[in-house]
Amino acid sequence: MAYRITDKCISCGTCEMECPVGAISQGDERYVIDPEKCIECGACQSVCPVGAPEQE
Repeated sequence: MAYRITDKCISCGTCEMECPVGAISQGDERYVIDPEKCIECGACQSVCPVGAPEQE
């Protein structure tokens, strides 16, 4: 299942730079992951300082 970014997100942008397929972008309130592009690699989760990305 694709990852999603929870409201723990502090909008640091680290996850966006780490995503190998460009599935992460800045949303209105926090970064968001496009579930159609997400390949479930977990790269975003491994670099997030607050653990905001979680697998659905």
